[in-house]
Amino acid sequence: MPHAMNRRKLLKTASATALGAWGAAAGAQSFGFAPQQRYPDPSVFILDPSFAKYRIYSSTIEQLGTGMRWAEGPVYFPETGTLILSDIPNNRLMKYEEKTGKFSVHKQGVNYANGNTRDRQGRLISCEHSVTRRVVRTERDGRTTVLADSYQGKRLNAPNDVVVKSDDSVWFTDPLFGINGEWEGARATPEQATTNVYRIAKDGQISAVVTDIVNPNGLAFSSDEKKLYVIEWKGTPHRSVWSFDVSADGSSLSNKTKLIDADGPGALDGMRVDRDGNLWCGWGFSGALSAQPSDIGGGMSAYLPLGKSEEMDGVKVFNPQGKPIGFIRLPERCANLEFGGPKRNRLYMASSHSLYALYVEAHGAA
Repeated sequence: MPHAMNRRKLLKTASATALGAWGAAAGAQSFGFAPQQRYPDPSVFILDPSFAKYRIYSSTIEQLGTGMRWAEGPVYFPETGTLILSDIPNNRLMKYEEKTGKFSVHKQGVNYANGNTRDRQGRLISCEHSVTRRVVRTERDGRTTVLADSYQGKRLNAPNDVVVKSDDSVWFTDPLFGINGEWEGARATPEQATTNVYRIAKDGQISAVVTDIVNPNGLAFSSDEKKLYVIEWKGTPHRSVWSFDVSADGSSLSNKTKLIDADGPGALDGMRVDRDGNLWCGWGFSGALSAQPSDIGGGMSAYLPLGKSEEMDGVKVFNPQGKPIGFIRLPERCANLEFGGPKRNRLYMASSHSLYALYVEAHGAA
C-alpha cells in the first residue's frame, strides 16, 4: 500500500510539473503547430526573387504563446523588451517578455481593446473599440488619458487600429466591428454617418482625414512618412490597401490610389512597413462562400467556402509598388503584426489564438 501511495504521489507530482511547464509555454504546441527541424523553413515562401534577401536561411517560425480567442494589435516596447497585444473577446491585454519567454495576462477589463501602438515618449496608446469606444493613452503612473471619444459631438464608432507620426500626431481608423455584435464587445447603434480615418493633432484637435472608405481597418505610414496606407475591409468589392499622399505639414491627405487588391477570397487586416518600404500584411481567407449550395451528403446542401484557410493564412509581403514578393504561411489567420527585438528584425504575428515570431533580414520602420 505505501508503495502504491508513493507511486500515485509521484504521478500526481509529474502531472503537475507537466501542466506547469505547459502553462509557462502557454501551450506552445497546440493548434497543430510543430516547429520546423529543417532549414530553411518551408513555410516561408519567396514569391519574387527580391524577397530572398529578407529570408534568413536558419530562422524558423516559433509559437510563443496561445490560448487567446482573437489576437490583435501587437506593439513592441524596446525599453523593456516586451510585446503587448490584445485578446479582444476575452477583454484583456497580453504580454510577452523576450528575456524570459513568459507569456501572461498584462491587464484585464480593457474595453475590448483592439489596435495598440506606442507614442514617441514610450507610452501605450490603445483603441478601446467597444463600450467606451475611444482612443486612450496609458501614462507612466498607470493613469488613463482619453485622446478621442467623439467627433463633432457624436460618439466614435469602434476605434480599430492606430499609429503615431513623428510629429506626435495620432492617426486611427474607426470602422463598425466593435459594435456590430456581442463577440468583440457590445452591440450598439453607430452615431457617425461614415466610417473614417481620424488625425489627432499634437494640440488635441481631431479631424477626419478620410471619409470615403467602408470600414477602414489597418493603417501604416511609409518609411519616409510621405504616404499613409489604409486597409479597406469592404466595399471595393475586395479588401484593398489604399495609398494617400501626406501633405508637407502632415495634416491632410490627397491622391487616393489603390495599391493592393486582395482579389477574391484573400483578407487583409493589419500591416507594418519595413525600412525598405515593403508592406508586411496580415493575410488569410475572407470566409467568402460560393453562390450556390453543394451536396455534402446526408441529404444536405451547404454553401462551401471559396478558399482554403490552410493555404491562405499567414503574412503576405508586398513591395512599395504593391507587388507580392513573399509569404509566411501560418496554421492560423494573422490579424496583425509588429517588428520587435533589439534590432527590430523579429517579426511578431498575432494570429487568431496564438502569437508567432520569425527573425527576418528586414527591420521595422521607426
